[in-house]
Amino acid sequence: MSRIWFDTDKICTGGAWHAPDSGEFLPVNDPSTGETFGQIARGAAPDIDAAVASARAALHGDWGRMTATQRGRILTKIGQLVLERADDLAWIEARDVGKPLTQARNDVIALARYMEFYGGAADKLHGTTIPYLDGYTVYTLREPHGVTGHIVPWNYPMQIIGRSVGAALAMGNACVLKPAEEASLTALAFTHLAYDAGLPEGALSTVPGLGTEAGAALSSHPDIDHVSFTGSVPVGALVQQAAGQNVVPVTLELGGKSPQLVFADADLDAATPFLVNAAIQNAGQTCSASSRILVHRSKLDEVTTRMAKHYNALQVGPALDDLHVGPLVSARQKDIVNGFLDKGSDLETAAQGQIIADAPTGGSYVAPTLFTNVSPDHTLAKDEIFGPVQVIIPFDDDEEAIAIANGTDYGLVASLWTTDGARQMRLAKQIKAGQVFINNYGAGGGVELPFGGVGKSGHGREKGFEALYGFSQLKTIAAHHG
Repeated sequence: MSRIWFDTDKICTGGAWHAPDSGEFLPVNDPSTGETFGQIARGAAPDIDAAVASARAALHGDWGRMTATQRGRILTKIGQLVLERADDLAWIEARDVGKPLTQARNDVIALARYMEFYGGAADKLHGTTIPYLDGYTVYTLREPHGVTGHIVPWNYPMQIIGRSVGAALAMGNACVLKPAEEASLTALAFTHLAYDAGLPEGALSTVPGLGTEAGAALSSHPDIDHVSFTGSVPVGALVQQAAGQNVVPVTLELGGKSPQLVFADADLDAATPFLVNAAIQNAGQTCSASSRILVHRSKLDEVTTRMAKHYNALQVGPALDDLHVGPLVSARQKDIVNGFLDKGSDLETAAQGQIIADAPTGGSYVAPTLFTNVSPDHTLAKDEIFGPVQVIIPFDDDEEAIAIANGTDYGLVASLWTTDGARQMRLAKQIKAGQVFINNYGAGGGVELPFGGVGKSGHGREKGFEALYGFSQLKTIAAHHG
């Protein structure tokens, strides 16, 4: 516990730390061992009410009077403090959600980069002038929504705080953050660092708790001006319905069943690491995980052999051991993934990774599994698994490839592996996805690259300048001067 320099069982309201109104707490479990090693506050509606009130007050106080330049300097400072605590934050994330240390540290670096990017972007979003009638001057302003609610998931808490809260603060919103109950520790750490960097009181409040209690109270709160939610499709629908009662705009980043399309002319030496890693990272618990590999039939055997070689070398174990794959976030998630594996018992297994022999028996471990020659209609080819499971699906031509790729309810990310430039441009337009990568997957994270989906993958965009547009509203001013 020495790396945790703050009280984990407190709520932050307006810059002050205190116990939850209920006096109740939730356990913090290590998914590598199953052991409980701490507790967090069980925040609920009264805590959300207080947080929203403090955020509203901040808009009329020091935070609301700050210039964009001043906001940017604070965000930049937060990023610097995050880097100073990089080792501690990575260790905390590894213990809290089971993410291997290297992957956890990458998330820390990404969080710092978000702060750096939005710190530099804060004063770069400008209005426009619009030619109009004689005697008029018309111009537009970008203004914050006001109080924004942020409900972030357990799979990438630091990264999603960076792209969501970072962008909202850059625009001058006051934020209320509800982290996932399975992954609240780095959210609490971030809040401490934000105030250490000089963030004015009330600009950020953080209320841990259950989604059905604190999350529901936040999404339905009548004094929230915008909600950002990242998570599952069913919960996203509930969030949108709750916010809709107050006519509040919502940004939703939901699930995915993201394909990579491998054509006969693909560079398989370049493609293979991306084909595997895009599904294995974070034990497959990634909204944009590439859980479907669509392969031209002529290359099916070769791609299967290449991917199987990587899978057979995968080792699964405790997060602090920093192996290829860590545990799933919880026993519940392990049960869900094992349920999907049971549904795949009729499929051809190409390869499996190995859980190390001395892995703790209480850990939530699942062996990464690769299935091949799978029908596009199979449950494992259509439903989001959210675990280290991939299916290889053959196709015969471009038209069939696109039909399969677009044959799910999701549309988050896709990738095309081909050296044919015409095919690249044609299919990139035809595929239904918020992001399409050509001869790569993910582009190294790319905080600058707008991210979001279509269909049941959600709507709205975060990351890059698009997030600043999303966390602001446009005002048109028409002045008549004769």
